[in-house]
Amino acid sequence: MPFNAAQVTDLGKAPTASDVILKFIRDSIADGSLDEGEPIRQDDVARLFNVSKIPVREALKRLEAEGLVEFYRNKGAIVTSLSEPEIAQIFEVRAILETNAIKLSIPHMTQETFKEALAYCDAFAGETDVARWSELNWRFHSRLYEDARRPFLVSTIRSVNDRLERYLRVQLTLSHGQQTADREHRQIVEACREQDEDRAAELVYAHIMSACQSLLEHLPGKRSL
Repeated sequence: MPFNAAQVTDLGKAPTASDVILKFIRDSIADGSLDEGEPIRQDDVARLFNVSKIPVREALKRLEAEGLVEFYRNKGAIVTSLSEPEIAQIFEVRAILETNAIKLSIPHMTQETFKEALAYCDAFAGETDVARWSELNWRFHSRLYEDARRPFLVSTIRSVNDRLERYLRVQLTLSHGQQTADREHRQIVEACREQDEDRAAELVYAHIMSACQSLLEHLPGKRSL
């Protein structure tokens, strides 16, 4: 009897134990469950997932490459702590990369691009769960960059965004920045629809750097730069 291939799960695409653990730790850092400077004990994580320490170590090494954890002798893995100047520099890198991506994307954008981007805008504007804000924010931005046909560039932008996600949640929550972000998102889409590359790039840069400034103003225990 022939098999029905449509009902077969592609195990080659199934997440590995390391993938699952990585997402769990990354989400815990993003939502503040794991605070800056907090140790991540491999034995505890392995016990939680009922696995050996090998996939835990693999996940932590990948998180180290993303800049979310650091390894110290005799201490193990620690959640990375960023100073205000470091945060500002990462936002600057994000702004440079994303303005380049939007300019490369605009010539290839279609009505489907705008439709999907605005759908993410609507979802973002109507969302009340802060944990979903950063996800929808990324989906909106990445949709506008997909048409650049530069997957490595978009992947790099994603890595930068992952380093900032925990801070973006702080910024959106403490500054009540959801409405501002929604308005700026829609302005960016309109510039893209008008094929105005320079205007879109200016809006993206201003949008990212104003979020940076707002964050630095609302960081708990803020210090002047």
